[in-house]
Amino acid sequence: MRGCRGSTPVPGTETVRYGGNTTCIEVITDTGDTLIFDAGTGIRQTGLDLMAALPVKCAVFISHTHWDHIQGLPFFVPLFVPGNEISFYGGFDPVYRKSLQDILSQQMQYCYFPVRENELKASIRYTTLREGETVEYGSARITTLVLNHPVLNYGYRVEADGASFVFTGDYEPPVNIYSTDDEEYQDYQDIVETQLQRVTEFVQGSDLLIIDAQYTDEEYRDKAGWGHGTYRSGIELGRQAKVGSVLLTHHEPTRTDAQLDDIAHWIETEVRRDGDPQIRLANEGLELRISAREHG
Repeated sequence: MRGCRGSTPVPGTETVRYGGNTTCIEVITDTGDTLIFDAGTGIRQTGLDLMAALPVKCAVFISHTHWDHIQGLPFFVPLFVPGNEISFYGGFDPVYRKSLQDILSQQMQYCYFPVRENELKASIRYTTLREGETVEYGSARITTLVLNHPVLNYGYRVEADGASFVFTGDYEPPVNIYSTDDEEYQDYQDIVETQLQRVTEFVQGSDLLIIDAQYTDEEYRDKAGWGHGTYRSGIELGRQAKVGSVLLTHHEPTRTDAQLDDIAHWIETEVRRDGDPQIRLANEGLELRISAREHG
């Protein structure tokens, strides 16, 4: 994990152990292919480390273009070096009618950053993904699913080396906006249940689920509709989909290391059940070996 904080970076003495950088996940396959999921501020150090072995060749998959998931890109050093090959993958914004390339380029206009996108020296390629599409990068197969968030947000299922993991980007499980006595309740509930089933099937049986869990149950009561899940909803999806492990991420920026420790203890003592997947909170610098499980 290169960054596991949500909304805004939060450096400081109270966020040292879990980290203050925003979302970035680096994946290296057994054959040495490098895939990066989201480009929050955590991608800065990722780029510096990659520069130790030139030329750099990697793929960057963007879940969505909210700032905390792309704001590290102008500081991703491999983009500035001739001979490097960087492939970007992501969706087309259907509301603002902008491609991923348009959005990332605008972030590097002179009013925001002193180096424009067309001045970068690396070889850069953009691929627009459709929902349900599967692409290959090196030895990895990556499939998309649109997930509930206040902008087009792709969840990614990655399969490589006999193992699989799912990264949700930012995700709020859909809920019924009508009261049970409203005429529209049942029709809307059918839509909600269909969407939840689609997500469960997408995640089903994966060896690792990396999921947005920004809020506690109490916080969510005031922040429903903001586009983020809870610790409990992330764990529940892992249960339903029978995954091997659940990694809870996108930590609320006001959350201190001590508060995250308390939440981890609460999960272990009050939420976790016999037969649950392995459950842990993401922390910056965490390295995991994803291994395939025996599925009965």
